[in-house]
Amino acid sequence: MAQARILYVDDDLELTQLVKGYLEQEGYEVLIANDGEEGLGAILTEDPDLVILDVMMPQLNGWEIAKYMRERDVFDGVPILMLTGIGPALNEMTAPLYGANAHLDKPFELDDLVEKVGELLALGDE
Repeated sequence: MAQARILYVDDDLELTQLVKGYLEQEGYEVLIANDGEEGLGAILTEDPDLVILDVMMPQLNGWEIAKYMRERDVFDGVPILMLTGIGPALNEMTAPLYGANAHLDKPFELDDLVEKVGELLALGDE
């Protein structure tokens, strides 16, 4: 089975390196983009199996990227995980509006992230 390719889009450079290292230890290939425009470019060229999006970023925010993906059939099978600091109640309302499959509130435990990634990749395989 091929290694799952995850694109993580976040402007927090320290967090991206921490998450990248942790997910790579779990056996995933992790690509990083450090702002919304770079992230959208990577989505279009790198064929990720899963996209993890921060919400608040320069250029394009995570919600705009999620909406872009959901408006195009080619991305129907690509799960989206949102990482936000807006709180669980707002996430429950907002994530489905933009087509996100799941969300985690910042700060989060890396083990929770790995669990959510596994669930979403299984969903994408269905």
